[in-house]
Amino acid sequence: MASHGLLLILSAPSGAGKTTLAHRLLAAEPSARFSISYTTRPPRGQEQDGRDYHFVDEPTFRQMIARGELLEWAQVHGNLYGSHESTVDEAQAGHLVVFDIDVQGGNSIKAKHPESVSVFVLPPSMSELERRLRDRQTDSDEIIRRRLAVAAHEMEAGCATYDYLIVNDSLERAFADLCAIVRAERCRRTRASFPWPWASALAADANHGVVPKT
Repeated sequence: MASHGLLLILSAPSGAGKTTLAHRLLAAEPSARFSISYTTRPPRGQEQDGRDYHFVDEPTFRQMIARGELLEWAQVHGNLYGSHESTVDEAQAGHLVVFDIDVQGGNSIKAKHPESVSVFVLPPSMSELERRLRDRQTDSDEIIRRRLAVAAHEMEAGCATYDYLIVNDSLERAFADLCAIVRAERCRRTRASFPWPWASALAADANHGVVPKT
């Protein structure tokens, strides 16, 4: 089957598990590529430049906007985040390109590329989301309170606009749901020339009552 690639947008409130799901998908899919976002915020924990994010200062980020290099960008929690335009070329080359971004950025990509697929990951509850954020031990109480306040708005927007919703109450089940979404989207008629090698011959011979041998 000739693949046209896939732009896969993953969004969630901070702490819902989208990054874990993204990395598991990348490990399971040989053709997958991760869109490494650019950001002006400092690294957290064990994050590394060029692996988790491209960490840049604000003047550099603003220059990228001015040069039209960003597919989308947004300000989140006081910091700038953006995805590079080159990721679209990878999808057109047949790759699965995974975006780990916020709802605002996801909707921007969807507006430019309606064929992209958006998946919003939900926590099982707000209390569980708070527990996960505190267990990370990377943010102050003030930042955690801010993230929880923003989470409600993100979930409302994601549930209203995204193509698919996954509740991450079990990592294994959530990952299985994500894989099922990718498989289903790859089977869309618009993403492949023909579903079987003999489909074109079948269509050509349909009026003659001839079915080609497999």
